[in-house]
Amino acid sequence: MKRRELLRAAVMAMCGLPGARLAVAAGPKRSPKRLLFFTRSVGFEHSVVRRNGSRLSHAERILIDLGTRLGAQVECTKDGAAFDGDIGVYDAFAFYTCGDLATPGNDPGRPLSAEGKRKLLAAIAGGKGFVGFHSAADTFHSRAAELDPYVAMLGGEFVTHGAQQNASLILVSHFPRIRGFGIAEGLSFTDEWYALNNFARDLHVILVQETKYMQGDCYRRPDYPCTWARRHGAGRVFYTSLGHREDVWTNPFFQTIALAGLDWALGNVQADVTPNIDRVTPQANQLTL
Repeated sequence: MKRRELLRAAVMAMCGLPGARLAVAAGPKRSPKRLLFFTRSVGFEHSVVRRNGSRLSHAERILIDLGTRLGAQVECTKDGAAFDGDIGVYDAFAFYTCGDLATPGNDPGRPLSAEGKRKLLAAIAGGKGFVGFHSAADTFHSRAAELDPYVAMLGGEFVTHGAQQNASLILVSHFPRIRGFGIAEGLSFTDEWYALNNFARDLHVILVQETKYMQGDCYRRPDYPCTWARRHGAGRVFYTSLGHREDVWTNPFFQTIALAGLDWALGNVQADVTPNIDRVTPQANQLTL
C-alpha cells in the first residue's frame, strides 16, 4: 500500500472516532491575547473566507473558536485600513488573503496602504506573531529577482496549483502539538495543493509535500515545504498551505496544525525552529525534476 493510502486511512480512522478532537486539554489560564484575522481578497476569493451578508465566513467562525480554545480574542476584518491604526494592541496577525492587497478588490473595506504594510512588517520584526493560511502565500508577489518584503517575511511564495487531490505530508519536526498526532511519518489530506518557491533559507520545515504520487505537471519536482515556522527578526512566523476546502477547516488534524501555529505565534509556547530546510528538502526551490 502506498504511503498516502496508509496515512489517509489513519486520518479517516481518527476523524471517525466519536467526539474525536485533537485539541489539548485546557491548562492554566493565560493572560488574554488579541489576534487580528485579515481575509481581504483581490481577484479570486476563496469560498472559505466569503461572507454571506453580515455573517462571518466559514474560516472566520472556526478561527474564532480556535482562538477561544487558546484563551485569545480574535477580531476579523476585510478592511486594510485596520493596519493604519494602532496595531500594537494585537499580539499576532493571521492572514487568509489573496492578491495585491494594495489595490481595490471586491471585498468591502479599503486596500492595505503602503504605510499599513510597513507597519505590519515592522510589528512582526519587532516581536509580534504571524500565521498564514493557504493563499497567504498568493498575497503580493515578487518582481524578477527582488523578493517582495511580505514574501520575505512569510518565507515562501505561490507559483501555481494543480487539480485538488489526495496527497501525503511527511512530518519532519517535533513542533509543539503537531508531533502529538501519534503518526510516525505524516498524514494525508485532500486539498488544493500549492506549488511554492522562493523559500527562505532559514525555514524550520514541519510538514513536507511529498510529490512522488501527485498528479499534475506542477508537482513533477522534488519534495518541498508545505508547513513551516521561522523567526522574522524578533517575530514568530508560521505558514501552512492547507485550507482551501471547507472540510479541511473542520478536520481535527488541520485544526491541530492551526492551533500549533496560533499558540506559538501568540507567544504561549516555546518551539525549536532551528532551520532544517537544507536537510529535509534540499531541492525545495528546484521547480522541475
